Amino acid sequence: MTQKKEASIKRLVTFFLLGLFWVVASSAKAQSTQVQYLSGHGKDDPVKWDFMCTRGRNSGKWTKIGVPSNWETQGFGSYSYGSGKEDAQEAGLYRHSFSVPAAWKQKRIFLVFDGSMTDTEVKVNGQLAGPVHQGSFYRFRYDITPLVQVGQKNRLEVTVHKVSTNASVNEAERTADFWVFGGIFRPVFLEAYPTEYVERLALDAKADGSLRLDTYLSGNQTATTVRAQVKTREGQPVGAPITAAIQPGSATVQLKGQFENPALWSPEFPNLYRVEVTLKNGATTLHTVTETFGFRTVELRQRDGFYVNGQKILFKGVNRGSFWPTSGRTTSRQVSVLDVNLMKDMNMNAVRMSHYPPDEHFLHVCDSLGLFVIDELTSWQYPPYDTEVGRKLVKELIVRDVNHPSIVLWANGNEGGFNYDLLPDYPKYDLQDRPVIQPWMNLHGMNTTHYIGYNYGLNTFFNGADVFFPTEFLHGLYDGGHGAGLNDFWNRMRSSPTSAGGFLWDFCDQAVARTDRKGALDTDGNHAADGILGPYREKEASFFTIKEIWAPIYFPKRYLTPQFDGKLTVENRYHYTNLARCTFRWGLKKFGSLNPADTTVLAGTAPAPNLAPQTTGTLALALPSGWQNYDVLYLTAHDLYGREIYTWSWPISLPAQVVRRFVQPGAGPVAAREDDAQLTLAAAGVEVALDKKTGLLKSVRNAKKTISLTNGPVLLDTDAQFQGFHHTDTLGTHVVEARYSGKDRFKARWTMYPSGWLELRYQYQQGGPRELLGITFAYPEAQVTGMQLLADGPYRVYKNRLKGTAFGSWHKTYNNTVTGETWQYPEFKGYYANFYGARVHTREADFTVLSGSENLYLHMLNPAVPKSAARTNSVAQFPAAGGISFLHGISAIGTKGQKAEDLGPESQLNTTNANGHTDTQQGVLYFDFR
Repeated sequence: MTQKKEASIKRLVTFFLLGLFWVVASSAKAQSTQVQYLSGHGKDDPVKWDFMCTRGRNSGKWTKIGVPSNWETQGFGSYSYGSGKEDAQEAGLYRHSFSVPAAWKQKRIFLVFDGSMTDTEVKVNGQLAGPVHQGSFYRFRYDITPLVQVGQKNRLEVTVHKVSTNASVNEAERTADFWVFGGIFRPVFLEAYPTEYVERLALDAKADGSLRLDTYLSGNQTATTVRAQVKTREGQPVGAPITAAIQPGSATVQLKGQFENPALWSPEFPNLYRVEVTLKNGATTLHTVTETFGFRTVELRQRDGFYVNGQKILFKGVNRGSFWPTSGRTTSRQVSVLDVNLMKDMNMNAVRMSHYPPDEHFLHVCDSLGLFVIDELTSWQYPPYDTEVGRKLVKELIVRDVNHPSIVLWANGNEGGFNYDLLPDYPKYDLQDRPVIQPWMNLHGMNTTHYIGYNYGLNTFFNGADVFFPTEFLHGLYDGGHGAGLNDFWNRMRSSPTSAGGFLWDFCDQAVARTDRKGALDTDGNHAADGILGPYREKEASFFTIKEIWAPIYFPKRYLTPQFDGKLTVENRYHYTNLARCTFRWGLKKFGSLNPADTTVLAGTAPAPNLAPQTTGTLALALPSGWQNYDVLYLTAHDLYGREIYTWSWPISLPAQVVRRFVQPGAGPVAAREDDAQLTLAAAGVEVALDKKTGLLKSVRNAKKTISLTNGPVLLDTDAQFQGFHHTDTLGTHVVEARYSGKDRFKARWTMYPSGWLELRYQYQQGGPRELLGITFAYPEAQVTGMQLLADGPYRVYKNRLKGTAFGSWHKTYNNTVTGETWQYPEFKGYYANFYGARVHTREADFTVLSGSENLYLHMLNPAVPKSAARTNSVAQFPAAGGISFLHGISAIGTKGQKAEDLGPESQLNTTNANGHTDTQQGVLYFDFR
């Protein structure tokens, strides 16, 4: 064969193969559902449509708007919180031109809206596409095949009425405790099907490997069989295909199969499969659809618990709405990934959709990253949807979401917004027949009562037979709730045999960036300021408290002694994961001073123990000899995906040991002089004056400047009366004893060292119950610029929210953050636990305070009270005069609707007397004013 002829044949073969590829590709494309977006996919890629708003800002004129969006966030109409009165005449008029590919000429074409607020009228080429749709958060579609002109320009006109003509829709969706918006806020797209097609699928894939699959058909004339092939996510076939014949006139075909040892879906192992379903006429493929799913079994076992894959589980959940500050209810897949990752970072395993179905991409992310989901029909409180519109919306809810393995429960509304007539509709569309709850009530043996107190109920909840999981608890207004009280609640839930956990309220502050107020964030007072995170997902302190309390690994050891052998008792609180799948890394740190750079660090790894879920064992750390010479031990655990579970810390050195390293008594003269008004001590350029009338610190100077720390130590809430000073020189120091009368037996003794360090030893006896126990000094807040803190940090604490911090050296810059009103975190002012020392940075002169005592709290200034703090439960008590305090007992904080004392043992007042005896509290502080 000549080279020329061979080349010619190669060209023919190439053309043939290319042609064959084109035919196969075109055929495959023709056999699958084709999608064409008319809008963007989310908030970050909107498509401009013609738009006119009828009322409010920028109304009465045609302009452009991005779709999807809420028109208020784009500068149109009027903002409204659900409790406010809306303008019923406010509407949005949309126009958009689109072309339909010529290849769609023989196809069925549908126009799909993923969500529109709220009454939506749609016209294509001047003709109504179908009935006006009512209900904001649901996917709806119209068959526009007879209305479109294939291969030509088509005109789409949409009128969206912000306020529905159906009173029940307004009650369920808009007279609510959340922002209400208008507009086409989720994507709009076209779907093209062959004339005979699979309309939708509903499946039930059990943990035993059984699969039932209902295939809903449309346009069936020639189709003879339905074939289903299960595949891995990578596309590899799993088992043999399942085939079922189509009976003449059938609109539904059920397929059944059995698969050996499937990888099960759970939040810890979110294993997913795909099923490819093909509608065939003999050997000819008519239509192919693909659905992602997971094998898992959901069971409510009455008077026992909630089980997934045969394992009793506890929901570690949160309520979450679809929200972003600059785009309202219009979000994106990126926001969904961000939010689910933040939940997973808090060691959560569940989320409740409050109070409406989410974007579908959020459910896809829950499927793939692993979260249990409660999917909810919209309502806030009574009254609910009427039965006619409610039945349509239940169908739209379930038909869209039915195959997501993450969904384990349906919610038929919220807090009294229940239409009982809708309950029979859920199993009509859900092949899995998942349980249905009505949040805040007891239904079908599931008690979901909201905002229960720690001691709530007789023969119910903690003391009852029903499976219970509050679908809202610990309402986190401002800095309260969420983490505050959670440790007590969680310990009690874990110990209650019928508990299934619970869901915190709420995920994030829903603050709108107001386009009519130069982008200012608005939470409508205290209505929408109740998240664990800020509006842009800024992390509040409770984020880390929850992360520690809900960590699936728990270490009961609280203290390290010199006899510690490196072995830690560890509980595996996972439901499905052996601890051998995790990794552990330890670290040792020694602080040479309050300079954060002056540290010594040593690190290593520890082998993970082979420890089954829900069992206890030992984690062995191979610490080096001399580990006792370090100040703190850190231990970090990561899960099998590399996500940090938590970093725990155990102080090694006691405060007195650190003081011995930091405080140098020095040598040299110590001077003391007095007049009628004051007693002054001086050494190494430091002068300290004590008031002879009050016994309090009157003034402080170093060699260069005055330091405004004064009026201390004042014993809080006391009857102590100053009686006078007694002072002596002792071994090169000068000691001043302040003498007090009164039942609190307050004593204070100052010692000036030649180095200029000043020691204060004090003690007192106060019984209780009391909010605060300890001493305080005055210092002007205006002078403070920050501090280097050696304590548990970097976040502040309350008596009932101590977890989520780590012992370390933390640089803290002054801020006046009001949690939930401003979002610069961590906050500066407030209480800090396990206080060892601080270098206070000021505008006049920095100074240092060290503790020589264990278990002291530092109080650094008083946090500002929120402007909208109508509910004082969520504002804790601080020393009335502000300043800087050193406390043995601090206050707890409540939630939006609950007092602190209703949240459990850790939330009670401080009591230090028993059997008629009042304990003596003692403290030692060292001041360096040089």
